[in-house]
Amino acid sequence: MEKIITIEPSIVVALYGKQNANIDLLTHIFPKLKVIARGNEIKVSGEDGEVERFEERLHLLEQHIDEYGKLTETDILNITSMEDDSFYRLRSSGDVLVHGREGKAVRAITPNQKRLVESADKNDMVFVIGPAGTGKTYTAVALAVRALKNKQIKRIILTRPAVEAGENLGFLPGDLRDKLDPYLQPLYDALWDMMPMQKLMSYMEDKVIEIAPLAFMRGRTLDNAYVILDEAQNATSSQLKMFLTRMGKNAKFFITGDITQIDLPKNQQSGLIQADRILSKIPGIDFIYMDTKDVVRHHLVTKIIKSYEEYENIQAQKAQERREQRAAAQTNSPDNEQAQ
Repeated sequence: MEKIITIEPSIVVALYGKQNANIDLLTHIFPKLKVIARGNEIKVSGEDGEVERFEERLHLLEQHIDEYGKLTETDILNITSMEDDSFYRLRSSGDVLVHGREGKAVRAITPNQKRLVESADKNDMVFVIGPAGTGKTYTAVALAVRALKNKQIKRIILTRPAVEAGENLGFLPGDLRDKLDPYLQPLYDALWDMMPMQKLMSYMEDKVIEIAPLAFMRGRTLDNAYVILDEAQNATSSQLKMFLTRMGKNAKFFITGDITQIDLPKNQQSGLIQADRILSKIPGIDFIYMDTKDVVRHHLVTKIIKSYEEYENIQAQKAQERREQRAAAQTNSPDNEQAQ
């Protein structure tokens, strides 16, 4: 039996090793096979059973590189010496969404994060609303990376509205991309946590992973993709409607946002708040609401969020009292009594 196995170009260097050292080790582990590696193809020939076993172990080595970004001699010996792949697959199962850089296990931690994961399996569109630090975007990106690794989709698209939070976009130095990148940086950060840099750059170069401002979504149809709209509270109603109607076949949409941090001008309504009222009863669309119990950042973040909520509640109560006082004053004014 002779078989040619195609290797993804982005992992060839890690798989082959320095001066093909890993391939040489595999030829010693499988002495009955003839193994020739050229470019991103490995030609293997020998007895049927041995060729099939070699291919199976090779795929496990590829999976290891996907998860950890590297492959050592010890990794090769451990993976190829297993009686079966059950232990290796067990390590990647359970509640772990993906293994990030240096083997970091990325998983849903809080109850609402777990609800998000469950909802993603059942619904094609999920809105995730909650305060900063609750893992809204991070969990959604992890789900997208998992789907890409499992070949359930062909690409990941991450987008954000380029709305200024008190700063002026025009005064940032550089060309358009230089001006927009700071707005998209949190999305880059999440991806860097979940896959090797070389693989991420390869995916971005090939447009398998795309990060772009929300305005760039207009006119597109997004098929076979996980699409995440982050900071959706800063999308206007028309922008959010435009985005939601980009949904194509075999696509999942995640819309995340914090309605307590809206940076839109006061005369513009947040599309996220409107969507909560309009779309919540449509089958296939789910809304997950995070709260301070889901905060996974520094413990002070929870206290900061609660303090702001208390302050805003007090201010809202005072504003209501002032309105009631004005209304009462108008009712009891001499002009009003004369009119009566």
